[in-house]
Amino acid sequence: MNDTPTLTLYNSLTRQKETFTPQDPSRVTMYNCGPTVYSYAHIGNARAAVVADVLFRVLRHIYGQEAVVYARNITDVDDRIIQSAKETGKPISEITEKYAKIYNDDLAAIGCLPPTYQPKATEHISHMIEMISKLMEDGFAYASDDHVFFDVSTYDDYGKLSGNTLDALRGGDRVGEGEVARKKNSADFVLWKPELDGVGWDAPFGRGRPGWHIECSAMAKATLGEVIDIHCGGVDLKFPHHENEIAQSCCANGHEKFANYWVHNEFLNMAKADGSSEKMSKSLGNVTLVHDLLKEWDGEVIRLALLKAHYRSELNWSEDLLKESKAQLDGWYRKKADYFRVKSLGAGSNVPTYLDELLDELNIPLLLAGLDNVSEYIETLYTANSEGGISNEQMSENEDWNIFVDLDFMIKRANLLGFLQKDPEVWRKGGLDYDVLVEEYDSVRAQAIAAKEAGDKAKMGEMFKRSDEIRDQVAAEGIVIESGPDGKSTWRKA
Repeated sequence: MNDTPTLTLYNSLTRQKETFTPQDPSRVTMYNCGPTVYSYAHIGNARAAVVADVLFRVLRHIYGQEAVVYARNITDVDDRIIQSAKETGKPISEITEKYAKIYNDDLAAIGCLPPTYQPKATEHISHMIEMISKLMEDGFAYASDDHVFFDVSTYDDYGKLSGNTLDALRGGDRVGEGEVARKKNSADFVLWKPELDGVGWDAPFGRGRPGWHIECSAMAKATLGEVIDIHCGGVDLKFPHHENEIAQSCCANGHEKFANYWVHNEFLNMAKADGSSEKMSKSLGNVTLVHDLLKEWDGEVIRLALLKAHYRSELNWSEDLLKESKAQLDGWYRKKADYFRVKSLGAGSNVPTYLDELLDELNIPLLLAGLDNVSEYIETLYTANSEGGISNEQMSENEDWNIFVDLDFMIKRANLLGFLQKDPEVWRKGGLDYDVLVEEYDSVRAQAIAAKEAGDKAKMGEMFKRSDEIRDQVAAEGIVIESGPDGKSTWRKA
């Protein structure tokens, strides 16, 4: 593959930028830590997912779609999930399936491609038990007070990823994962815990449930192999989670490395009115959920806002950032509309999708700036040759402008990043598909009438309320719904 583009990535493990060389170009492997599904994902979680998605897209562009194998897990066994089930009285599976679906739907809305594999922790308990057994057998783990711990003193490279030393470590447990009194070393981390509120699995070392870290090691091995090419995730996971993954995976599998390249994105902070920023936290009351943002903003707007800073730089999140991103996309979509129009005149182009910026450590902001430059250049052509745009006649008579080439270049690069996925007319209407909304309007009206005839006042009120909401929604866009025969309505511009 001599003509394969050269991708460079900053490797958190070696702390330097390196040329990416996969173990097997026909099977490039990539793992990203997914959510613990007991609640909604916040915008910080989304940044990690979007960064990984861009890397996934770039790798597919370089090596081919079928050659890249991407796993992003679902953690569906966790103390917080068990607690939620206890508090709500709902089965654990009902909670985890609900939030796993919401997570996947939210990520799809912000343009993330589905991973090749999405392993669930509960489906890989046997692999975790097998790995823990091997670690105990080889002297890397020990049982203590119905728990099993990994002995960090047995792994010489512990701390290499995070830069911590065993002497300086204060401990790598999540809250509730074991008391120091149970451990040989304060930094030892739990692999297996006793069952909690009846949640547990039988294992040679006692009935119980897995620790947090062993889950990802087992799922990565089961889906991708013992040594993977790239491991992604937020910088907050570097220690203890990723450090512990490396230790247990290397010791259990007998390899020097668990992942050859580690790609970590920096924190997302919340911008304040005075220009400063603060961490996102429940205690400050500034946690922003993706699910809530999608009620007000198109997914592409959220995606663009998440990519405005280099992934290794902190990103300050604000409504102004969203507004700026919306304005950029409005301009790009106007160019996409012109692209379709020029193409209808018979223009053609074989412009390749250049990746120069992305090949250099995923420099997404530089590529975005390039898209704006092309967009602004096309605007100068509009201004110079026609007020309000270029007419079809001008397009066909001025081939020397090569405007189709410029538009083609811009659209392809935007598409590669997951942008300009909608029809320009749908975007112009605010993402509303009036035909679909009118169909829903007729459906809920029919249900309201049926409920009225059946004497179900609650259902009737609910359905009439929804029909009113649809009328108001399209009215805000300057659209009027007109009732037609046989219960089939139509829409027109007011």
